[in-house]
Amino acid sequence: MKIVTAMLIALSSLALVAGCSTETPSTEADSVTVREAWVKATDTGMTSAFAEIQNTGESQVRVVSAASPASSMMELHEVVSAADGSMVMKPKEGGFTVAAEQTKILQAGGDHFMLMDVTSPLTPGNDTDITLTFEDGSSSTFTAQVREFPGAEENYGG
Repeated sequence: MKIVTAMLIALSSLALVAGCSTETPSTEADSVTVREAWVKATDTGMTSAFAEIQNTGESQVRVVSAASPASSMMELHEVVSAADGSMVMKPKEGGFTVAAEQTKILQAGGDHFMLMDVTSPLTPGNDTDITLTFEDGSSSTFTAQVREFPGAEENYGG
């Protein structure tokens, strides 16, 4: 009887450990880590935010919107070549997809978050929060540092 009890305890412990090691994130937001987040300084108008969005999960995730108390409206943008060869930014249809176990890099001159109507000055050295909403309805908030950046003066194409 003691041997059977010992075996049942050992099997229960194994099942518990195995259950812990194979847990998968329950939401898209649970799979995402945001690093290197920053926002281009501005007093008014529009500005851009950049970051690395790492998906540590086993399934793709899709960022469908972003929001910040620093802006009354945000859009997900991409930079594309216009008919005249110039580079213009426009809303990214369908949002940003991040493949399983990959990182999506948002950078000046490429995909980025656009703060469309800055509500108060964003001055270098300060921080602002940005909340991402994912396709499954989950959300995640990260902090982005405000920095001076003279480059990436793209035109808005829509």
